[in-house]
Amino acid sequence: MTRAATKQKTVFACTECGQQSPKWLGQCPACRTWNTLQEEVVAPEPKGATPRGWGPANGARPMPLRDVEGAEEARTRTGIGELDRVLGGGVVPGSLILLGGDPGIGKSTLILAVLDRLARARPDRPVLYVSGEESARQVKLRADRLGALAPNLHVLAETDAVRVLHAADALEPAALVIDSIQTQYLPELPSAPGTVSQIREVTARFMAFAKTTETPVFLIGHVTKDGAIAGPRVLEHMVDTVLYFEGGGAHPYRILRAHKNRFGSASEIGVFEMKAGGLAEVPNPSALFLAERPLEAPGSAVAAVLNGTRTVLVEIQALVAPTGFGTPRRTALGIDSNRVALLAAVLEKKVGLEILACDLFVNVAGGLSLDDPAADLATIAALASSFRERAIPPRTLLLGEVGLAGEVRAVSQPELRLAEAARLGFERAVLPAANARHADVPRGLEVVPVETVAEALDRLG
Repeated sequence: MTRAATKQKTVFACTECGQQSPKWLGQCPACRTWNTLQEEVVAPEPKGATPRGWGPANGARPMPLRDVEGAEEARTRTGIGELDRVLGGGVVPGSLILLGGDPGIGKSTLILAVLDRLARARPDRPVLYVSGEESARQVKLRADRLGALAPNLHVLAETDAVRVLHAADALEPAALVIDSIQTQYLPELPSAPGTVSQIREVTARFMAFAKTTETPVFLIGHVTKDGAIAGPRVLEHMVDTVLYFEGGGAHPYRILRAHKNRFGSASEIGVFEMKAGGLAEVPNPSALFLAERPLEAPGSAVAAVLNGTRTVLVEIQALVAPTGFGTPRRTALGIDSNRVALLAAVLEKKVGLEILACDLFVNVAGGLSLDDPAADLATIAALASSFRERAIPPRTLLLGEVGLAGEVRAVSQPELRLAEAARLGFERAVLPAANARHADVPRGLEVVPVETVAEALDRLG
């Protein structure tokens, strides 16, 4: 007689946070998201098994913290200035970098160009591009279009993570790219590629490889319909840097933003333009965002916002129109809609503009998303300009955070903002009085200090 096959043990794991449950639940009890639990087969742990890892990292011993060498890591420049800025100055050896973005936004295009630059900078070391979704021939077609044909750029079409690690160990590359992490799997795990357990274990293997061999590893990740990187949230905690590509669609510009960076600022952005030959850097995004700004048009104002160490001048557009419904509409693109409603209430209560009964539409030109409160005064000025049908002088910059009492509060680093405005030919800057008393004003730029919103609008005419 043959013994009955042992029933496999299954659990339900949340694709957002990795929480496991013995039965299916509509809502994850840990992260409170709905319909994210998926069934997975649990592999039995063999008796006497040792923890899975890579190389001699498992043999590390505790040591006093003061005896640890704390020298600054030598960064490797990728040759793409916008990417180096977002990474904090270059690639740190042994770092694990996760790059996410919508399909077709340019993740593979950018990373292939990065590998080509790294290969040409280090002709004595190979670099390895692992493709889990495309064949080697398809990768070659993209490389021909981009001109990424460095002699020491290697490609491997493989989805077995164990084979990839053995190939990388034998090749000893200067950089490793996995495109994408959702396609890689470990044969000893019974679950399918892309599940929570597979992504977690595969990422742990590549992380151990990166830390042990001091090889920078780039992971390209899929995104969900909500824009988050697919897989458990623990994936973003495991890696050193998380980069997101924003933009896409019919918009030619792409914004690379760091959402996490252990080796640099997490608020830096890089701007690219998608062209026929690939992604081109935009070293002066301020001029780009203001290039098509209409002059003498009501509802247009310019603010200077900070993204890490970069100052960007952006145009904030507002349209105030009579409502055709019982409830006025509030539509905001690139700026928090709750912030727009708050500023509109300040306009009506503190200035006397009957604006709350109108439809309000606010847009940040160029597709940039703002979270800097220094753009409050420009937003209020754009709304008032559209409501009164009076244009703001074209060479005027507006800076300031607006409080509920109608006061204009000081902003951080005003010198950087004013210097960028002067470089682009602005002649006048309306800014908080607290900043005007201490700021180093560039030559040729007139500063107009204000303390309240009403005073700022009066000074604008």
